[in-house]
Parts: sequence; C-alpha cells; structure tokens
Amino acid sequence: MTVTGIITAIIIGAIIGALGRLLVRGKQNISILVTILVGIVAALLGTWIASLIGVEDTGGIDWIELLFQIVLAAIGVSIVAGMGARGKKMT
Repeated sequence: MTVTGIITAIIIGAIIGALGRLLVRGKQNISILVTILVGIVAALLGTWIASLIGVEDTGGIDWIELLFQIVLAAIGVSIVAGMGARGKKMT
C-alpha cells in the first residue's frame, strides 16, 4: 500500500465514520480517532460486501456500496459507543 493509499483510506474513513456517526442518535463519547478507525473498517467491509453481490463497480457513483459503508459505520459507532458507556457504568 502506498502513502497515497493510506492517506486516502484515512480521509475516506473519516468521512464514512462521520456520516455513520450522524445516523446514530444521542451523544457518542468516542474520539475522532476511533470514529476514523470505525469508518475505515466500515469502508473496507462495505466494499467487500458490495463485491460479494456484484455492485462494487457501477457507472458513476457507487451508491449501493456507499450505503453499505455508511450503515456499517453507524453500526460500528453504536457498538463502540455502547462499549464505552458500559465500561463507565461498571466502574
């Protein structure tokens, strides 16, 4: 992976993570770094799922792939935020 690829993954991860975070109700007590990491993982998983069903490369914007990525980011943000909230209640 090149430096350009890494930078692109971080930028896309930040955007996908932020969009996923917007879909989750309430306040999420997670850092921007965690949001970016969740976004990167969601982007990779969303692309993988899109490739499994054959919609990873369509003419124009890949809306279905983008939808998978954002929904996965929202799920990831919910899980991570929930784990943090649960950890605070235990202490």
